[in-house]
Amino acid sequence: MKVVVAVKQVAQLGDEVEFTGDERDVDRDFLDYALNEWDTYAAEEALRLVEAAGEGEVVVVSVGDEDVEDCMRRCLAMGADRGIRLDVGEPLDPIQVARALADVVRGESPDLVFCGVQSADSVQAATGTALAEFLGLPRVAVVTKIDLGDGKATVSRELEGGVVDVVEVDTPALLTIQTGINEPRYATLRAIKQAEDKEIEVRPLGDAGEPAYSVRKMFVPPKGEGAEMLNGSPADVAQRIKDLVEERIK
Repeated sequence: MKVVVAVKQVAQLGDEVEFTGDERDVDRDFLDYALNEWDTYAAEEALRLVEAAGEGEVVVVSVGDEDVEDCMRRCLAMGADRGIRLDVGEPLDPIQVARALADVVRGESPDLVFCGVQSADSVQAATGTALAEFLGLPRVAVVTKIDLGDGKATVSRELEGGVVDVVEVDTPALLTIQTGINEPRYATLRAIKQAEDKEIEVRPLGDAGEPAYSVRKMFVPPKGEGAEMLNGSPADVAQRIKDLVEERIK
């Protein structure tokens, strides 16, 4: 069994923040970085499935500069077998990331592909869905339990209000993993040191396509007089939201 896990190093804001000179990003000196929480659970679930199968490998893939190798090595210390990094200097949007990852994942021919449900910094939940589309794989989102069978997986997924939906999906498939599906293991000091010596394969970025969106400006919003309660029909509320957005971006 082979499971490919897409992981991300996320940015975490501290108590203070300053923006870059072009006001389109946060100054990196005011950011901390860590492995995305959802991806930790995805890596752990992949390791458990391979261990239960008795054979196979877990491959972690990521997109970014050499700094993202820190989060990849955490997965290697947990027990992942290999790491592949697509070398990128500038940030990509979720659709570009998915398009870049697709060729790597396709070349691995995995039985399962795992992504975290979302990333803690962007909170868009877009990469996993887009990656499944580029790969032509069936997808199940917000997965809280996985039972594997012969060419199929029975998967529990979390819906709104605590409802759990159980579906059967053909494999290979892409699953986005929810926190709480397991208890991620702690890497031992020995495993951490061994992970430092493992080579992470670095590949050049392929065609990531045009950006799906662009950031015009980042700023700390001024304190206002409080919230405005919107009443009326859905159409009236939608129109008022549209008017407010247009007022702010003029």
